[in-house]
Amino acid sequence: MTTGVRRRLGVEERRQQLIGVALELFSQRSPDEVSIDEIASAAGISRPLVYHYFPGKLSLYEAALKRASEDLAARFVEPQEGPLGARLLRVMRRFFDFVDDHGPGFSALMRGGPAVPADGVRSRDAVSRTNALVDAVRQAAYVQILAHLQVQNPPARLELVIRSWISLVESTALIWLDGRRIPRRELEAQLVRDFAALTAVSAAYDDEMGALLRRMLGDEPADGPFGDLVARLVTLAS
Repeated sequence: MTTGVRRRLGVEERRQQLIGVALELFSQRSPDEVSIDEIASAAGISRPLVYHYFPGKLSLYEAALKRASEDLAARFVEPQEGPLGARLLRVMRRFFDFVDDHGPGFSALMRGGPAVPADGVRSRDAVSRTNALVDAVRQAAYVQILAHLQVQNPPARLELVIRSWISLVESTALIWLDGRRIPRRELEAQLVRDFAALTAVSAAYDDEMGALLRRMLGDEPADGPFGDLVARLVTLAS
């Protein structure tokens, strides 16, 4: 019979383990409610050892936030194949997987992080770093949507549409977390249709956006999210 020997983790391995443990706890409760003692216990180490790798709870929170933001940004990456509506629907499903799994952490991320960390009042620098992570997720999403539209130099109205839609996705997710009163799948499909609707409103008054909308809808199947929206709007107008 052999006895298992617990391998001692290297510095970076231990840091990554703590980040993972913290992210898991922050996903279950607001970061304000999670203590260093809980993180240490979940990681199987002592409280002083946590401080050996991170100066305090805020620095550990920011490291977990960075990993979460990178994960969230990656959810917008999608192969540029097939109808755009189906692609955006897959993106929304991955996005809401994250929201569903990391509710409190997602709320904290979008609202600028924990209000008062256990190791003191947040500094302006800490707020700026959190905001920079959120902005990086938004920019990654923006770049991915442009890639799907095959647009390199977006006109001002298209940028407005995309950035407005990204803000709508964020705010919708936050509202959904407060009670989850609308089924997830319905909400994901609605947000995809919202993108088409925002584009259509702009296209109605701008020739360049009109050409983009026609290209967007050109290969959309009738039973896809865009095709379904068009059919319903035609029915309402008749």
